[in-house]
Amino acid sequence: MLSYIEISKENLLHNFAALKSLVRPEVKIISVIKANAYGHGQNEVAQILEEVTDYFQVDDLQELKLLREVSQKPTLVLGYVANDEIAEALSFGGTLCVYAEKQIFEIEKNANKLGKIVDVHVKIDARLGRQGVLPENAETIVEILKKCQHIRVQAVYCHFANIEDTADFSHAQKQIEVFEQVVAFFRKNGFENIKTHMSASSGVMVYENIQGKSGFIRPGLSLYGMWPCEELKKKLESVDFSLKPVMKWVSHIAQVKTLPVGHSIGYGLTFMTSRPTKIAIIPQGYSDGYDRGLSNKGEVLIGGSRCQVLGRVAMNMFVVDVSHLETVSAEDEVVLLGRQGKETISAEEIAEKIETINYEITTRISPLLKRIVC
Repeated sequence: MLSYIEISKENLLHNFAALKSLVRPEVKIISVIKANAYGHGQNEVAQILEEVTDYFQVDDLQELKLLREVSQKPTLVLGYVANDEIAEALSFGGTLCVYAEKQIFEIEKNANKLGKIVDVHVKIDARLGRQGVLPENAETIVEILKKCQHIRVQAVYCHFANIEDTADFSHAQKQIEVFEQVVAFFRKNGFENIKTHMSASSGVMVYENIQGKSGFIRPGLSLYGMWPCEELKKKLESVDFSLKPVMKWVSHIAQVKTLPVGHSIGYGLTFMTSRPTKIAIIPQGYSDGYDRGLSNKGEVLIGGSRCQVLGRVAMNMFVVDVSHLETVSAEDEVVLLGRQGKETISAEEIAEKIETINYEITTRISPLLKRIVC
């Protein structure tokens, strides 16, 4: 097996415990494992967190069905579930999010057919501008829900838009105020016992650990050892809060050879050797999630040393310069993401090179690569 993903059980559990330490003891943890656990492997991560988390969160029916192969833990399905999938999602024990009249009627109808009362979480669009009930429509939704005999509102929730901006809390404060008004309205109109949640990773770090009142938190990227922004990392590391990367992306050299002066490398002739150049062929490419934007600018680790990507990243392979390595052979280990020896290539480093976010780097890694729990 030339290429695979290693997942650190120890680091994942460390991150879970670190996040739990930031909130009140009674707060429930919803571990976000959508998008293949941010690329780490949904069911591998679920099995590690099974004994410590209170809930899981996935995005859709397909992720819920896959999860049920390894866990019966209460699971929120917070993405879109089509009307013709609602019955199946409920039969698999999914707790659905609601935000539209027709959707609520479909859930009530299907819960009635199944002969069960189902929990839902109501999504409020509190100045985010995405999925959810606009505050001015909350009264209509409340009246509909009050008439549903097979739906129990377990929680009302929203999502922060920009809370990781440590320099300006004004929009987050507006969101909090809007959300609290809607929650108060629900409680005054027959839903006195509802719980709330607002915070993903950045919200936990900025809000919940200081003044949060929520009954749940929804950590995602921080579970996997990634930070929402550099400012929060500096702030929290100064008080001995740490996160540890969970993923290591490993491959092995497929070929080593030396090219003469004036030899092109890869499609488009974007790199031409100016000296005899010893190269290694790495059997990963953009189909595996190694971004084409890393052409001529990415680096990997071989023998504990950084090696520059030369030429364009192709679909299934790319080339690196190993001229500075005295001994290098086919099937030597290559680390695309993670630590080797004293060197580390982080998701943040790769993200900066292609101008994106750290968790896009991990989420886009092919699910076909085997995930190995270490």
